[in-house]
Parts: sequence; C-alpha cells; structure tokens
Amino acid sequence: MVSMVHNHLLFIKTIDNMPKNIPINSKRVTIKDLAKELNTTTSTVSRALHGHGTISEGMKSKVMELAKKRNFSINRYAANLRSGSSKTIGVIVPRINRDFFSNCIAGIEEVTKGAGYSIHIAQSHDILSNEKEIIKSMIESNVCAILISIGLQTTEKSHLDQLSYYGIPFVFFDRAISESSYNRVLIDDFKGGYLATKHLLDMGYKNIAHFSGDQNLEIYQNRTKGYLAALEHHGIPFNDELISKQCLTSDCGEMSIERMMNLPNPPDALFSSSDYSALGALLFLKNEGVKVPEEFGIVGFSNESFTSLVSPPMTTVDQHSIEIGKNAAFACINILKNTNKVNTTSNIVIEPSLIIRETSNRFKTKHNRPNDI
Repeated sequence: MVSMVHNHLLFIKTIDNMPKNIPINSKRVTIKDLAKELNTTTSTVSRALHGHGTISEGMKSKVMELAKKRNFSINRYAANLRSGSSKTIGVIVPRINRDFFSNCIAGIEEVTKGAGYSIHIAQSHDILSNEKEIIKSMIESNVCAILISIGLQTTEKSHLDQLSYYGIPFVFFDRAISESSYNRVLIDDFKGGYLATKHLLDMGYKNIAHFSGDQNLEIYQNRTKGYLAALEHHGIPFNDELISKQCLTSDCGEMSIERMMNLPNPPDALFSSSDYSALGALLFLKNEGVKVPEEFGIVGFSNESFTSLVSPPMTTVDQHSIEIGKNAAFACINILKNTNKVNTTSNIVIEPSLIIRETSNRFKTKHNRPNDI
C-alpha cells in the first residue's frame, strides 16, 4: 500500500543519504525555509524545484543545491508541504490479518477521525527491511505522526531516528523499543503471563509448558518473566525443556507440544504467548486423544476471535486491543497539539484480563459459566 507513494515522488535528496549524525528533534525543512534562506519567495522556490521555465538557471541551481544541503524532498501531491504539516497519521503494524492489530486500528481510527485526522495503514510482515521502507515512504508522503508496533526482526532503531530527524512524533503500541524515553502504550505483559500461569496452577496442573515469542521483544520477555515468577511463587522448579522459544504459529505449536509430550516427564498444561501456537497444541492433543481440560490445560494470549469458537473454547489473556489503539491515538494527538510546549514522555500501561474458558477450567460444574477476571 505504502509502496505506491514512490510512483509520485520527486526526490531532491533521498532519505538513504541522510547525514550519519542526525540532530534529534530537528524540524522538517519547508519551501518557506528555503525561500527565507535564499531571500526570495516561496513561489520562486517552488517553480525552481519543478524546473519551471520562468526561473533562471542560476536560481534553479541555488535552490537545488540548498535543497540537497537541507535534505529536502518534494511530494508534488502534498499541497500542505509548504507548511511542513498534514492531517495524516501513519499506522504501522506487523500483520493486519490478526484480530489484535485490526482491533487496535479500529480504536486508532475512532479517535483520529473524531479529531479530524486520517490514517495511512501499512504492514511490515515482521520484516525489518519492510518496516524501514514503510517509514521512509511515510516520511516522504509527509505524514504528521506515526503509530507503530514493531516487527519481530526489529532489533535496531536507525529508521526510527529518521523520524526524530524530520520532526515527526511517533508512539509505540503493543510492541515497542524497550527505552523509557519513547512514547509507548502497552499492556502489563508480565501480569498477563503471571495470571495465566497462576490460573493453571490454581486448577491443579503442576508441569506447565510455555511457548515464548522472540526474546528480542520486550513483550515476550515480560510474558516469560510472568510465567517464571508464578512458578517460583508456587514452589514449582523451572524446566528449560518445557519452554519453546519463538513459537507463535499453529504449526510451531503442534511440533513443540509433540516434542514435549514425548519427554520422560511431559507437561500437563501450557501457557502460550500466542493464541495461534496454543491452537496448534490443542489440535495435536485432541488428535492424540488427550482430554482437555481433564488431562491437560491450555491458556493462550491475545483473545483472537477463534478462541471462543474452537472446541473446547480456549482460555486466553485479553490485551484490550481497542483500548490500546485508542490510547495510542490520544497520546499521538496530544503530542501534535502541544508541539510548542515542553514534551513529557507518555508511557501508558493497560491492565490485561484473563478470560477463563473450558481449556483450563478443570473444576467447572454445569452451573459454572466462563468468566472474566
């Protein structure tokens, strides 16, 4: 979606050639800035940049040289470039086809639309090079701010420094760079992991496996820490063989639980950092004739829509995705409306909820309905 922007851009200096020592929080250069430095009019600069025949070659040369020096780029479809601002907020997610991220976007759109902003959505597919290209394109298309949930491969932040260089505010939601200096809207992933694991222990399960996400990302680190803390608080020793790292897909869930069930001391329950890998485990266990929840308990994470539809319905941690989206949008708009004031970093943490369904509710009765904690 974002790549289409390239067909409509005239580059004076590409973002790839930015100086290495980027001045943080500097403003984007506008046509007005160029005109002031050259002691001429904005219309003259605009015509020179577009090669208009009424402008002398000498003036064209001066304008082009200064534009390159100031890392100025033109989007000829953005009339508001003269003021260096727009009413479009970029939204970057790893994958749009996840209920969690689509719900985040719904929350974002509700808030931004009400405040008079439009959104430009793109997905990185968890690939760092895609994420970098999207940010580059969004800068070129003159977005006024960006809301981003980083991909699994994002272990460095040079492309995010570009946003600071061009004076574009950004807010992380869900997946974030783990630095307190950034604006972030997250859930308490540690608490989510702790609640899920404690619930399984309270249901009488003793040997609890864990499917983890990439430990480069703070959210998966914290979910694992919550799992380990719950085991420790209940006097359950940690067993490294019961952790499967970077296991977020259904296929990985099936393979990982098959390996674990063949251990000398197999697990009797699972806390997964992903509903999808939890689903893979559920399907494998049912196929093997393992009774869920009587013999094996399962808790996932994210409250994807299918979790209430599978048989048996899956216990999961609700991340309150719409609320995350709304809070991220509010934080972003607050920054945009207070650009002339002293900025304070926004670090919003939302409480997760454990939704208890049949895959873990070992002691349910006929009159006991699934409930939220």
